[in-house]
Amino acid sequence: MPKKKKTKLSYGRPPRFDVPKVSLSSKATRTIIRSHHNLKKAHAQALKTGNEDKAAEIEKQIEEQGGLRVYQEASKLGQSSTRGGDSSKILLQWLSEEGIQAKEVKYDMLEVGALSATNACSKCGLFNLTRIDLNSQEPLIEQQDFMERPLPTLQQDFFDIISLSLVLNYVPDAIGRGEMLKRTIRFLRPPVQSAKVFPALFFVLPAPCITNSRYMDATHLDAIIESLGYEKLKQRISAKLVYSLWRYTGRLPVNPRAFPKVEVSPGKGRNNFSVIIC
Repeated sequence: MPKKKKTKLSYGRPPRFDVPKVSLSSKATRTIIRSHHNLKKAHAQALKTGNEDKAAEIEKQIEEQGGLRVYQEASKLGQSSTRGGDSSKILLQWLSEEGIQAKEVKYDMLEVGALSATNACSKCGLFNLTRIDLNSQEPLIEQQDFMERPLPTLQQDFFDIISLSLVLNYVPDAIGRGEMLKRTIRFLRPPVQSAKVFPALFFVLPAPCITNSRYMDATHLDAIIESLGYEKLKQRISAKLVYSLWRYTGRLPVNPRAFPKVEVSPGKGRNNFSVIIC
């Protein structure tokens, strides 16, 4: 019997699957998502240390819990409009506060890890949207790994804004997260001094990544993103998510600062989320 082909995962969201709709409570959804993330991190660590037996054991556990199929069901439910999960609504509110309105020439937006082609940003009339995901199941979402997307060479290939919503936290290792953040600036148009917002990065993380991590807090994350030439325009921290909007200034330090994995918030019961900039 031929072996079942494994789905390759890289940086960003996992592949999406069309599955029968089920009723899951918010608590059950969060539990599934949290468990899947923890197991994927443990799996990546086992592979990194060369412990193939442990990696196989964890992979089996992931499959026993429903694997990516169940994870995606929970993820789509958790981010559905009925549960207020469309993070782009926050972005549109902020842009409105900054006086950004629809115009004849739209802003170019790259949405990394797109789940839907019908979210608020898709309907607002502000953007020409390029949506990418690792394994898209919608015709308006291109199947592509952001880390393998060709770097732009022509003016029309650059973007005014990149959306990185609930994507960085799925990258299984800290160095990979740093590389993803560094890569964003290579797709943004050069900044104009008079511009209030663009070029920009819209960035969303689960709140525990900065409120309950040994290796990360809001100050440390701000320092990392600022080191890449961004300045923070907006931020909102809820019980579940951290939203932020950053303008790219293009001001890069002559001697870039490295951000190794360091403990910033000691204590029991904290998670190990971190970002490393080499």
